[in-house]
Amino acid sequence: MKILITGYHGFVGQNLIPYLKEKGHVVYGLGRSGDYLWKDLEENKLPDVDAIIHLAGKAHDTKNQTEAGVYFKVNVDLTMKVFNYFIKHPNIKKFIFFSSVKAAADQVNGEALTEDMPMTPKGPYGESKAEAEKKINEVWSNLDMNQKGSRHVYILRPCMMHGPGNKGNLNLLYKVVNVGLPWPLGAFENKRSFCSISNVCYVVGQLLAFDVKSGTYNLADDEVLSTNELIGIICENLGRPTRIWKFGRSAMSSLAKTGAKLHLPLTTERLAKLTENYIVDNSKIKNALKIDRMPVPAREGLSYTIHSFKEK
Repeated sequence: MKILITGYHGFVGQNLIPYLKEKGHVVYGLGRSGDYLWKDLEENKLPDVDAIIHLAGKAHDTKNQTEAGVYFKVNVDLTMKVFNYFIKHPNIKKFIFFSSVKAAADQVNGEALTEDMPMTPKGPYGESKAEAEKKINEVWSNLDMNQKGSRHVYILRPCMMHGPGNKGNLNLLYKVVNVGLPWPLGAFENKRSFCSISNVCYVVGQLLAFDVKSGTYNLADDEVLSTNELIGIICENLGRPTRIWKFGRSAMSSLAKTGAKLHLPLTTERLAKLTENYIVDNSKIKNALKIDRMPVPAREGLSYTIHSFKEK
């Protein structure tokens, strides 16, 4: 297939493109630089393709320095420009939009997040992704069967992705362990889902290869892990003993509040991301692909990511 990918310089793109090329696909990049530029989209100068994978977006700014309008301009307005291009070109058979579980819920307490739960995003990142989903679904649902034909639209909601080139809280954990510091948040027992980039690439490959039903799908590994278990995996891959300290939860919460004011590594938001429960149900995508399990287990995928940190 000939595939157009936006945001291909990012983490997902840099892992997905080699995967797709190995499968024999021809890949074109669309962005501020590369094969094709945004003005080529506006001037209708893009090549004939079979599918569009829209990765470009404004990622969550953990420092909260990005104005809300920027999220909506990129995550909503730009997304709809690309999606409307897809709609106007019936030769393009598939459109894959990378949203986020944060479009559905900022927090998940006591149960696993499913695609049919009411959407309750919080903050401009999640709200902008949710708005983009809403607009895509509105446009798609208003088309008749003749207009849709044999075309498919997929909205993917990955949870915390990781793999080579990954940036974010997983890097922070790795650095803490790598310098020999004990993990101080052992008193927080949690369960959360992760998503290996290998499983992400597999799902995208399957959606391109087969006519899976259009819809919204969560992306996550099969197993859930606690942050303490994740620390153990990092230590194991570094060949070091696991050192976990269990300071009082209230004391660490107070320290995180101070950290937010003083711009320290541990802030209230980062503490929540590292210690909250966030379980994501991936059964819908597995049922759609007719598989029992994701190809890469959570521990195996995380070990692969840790090794990529070591090599870097």
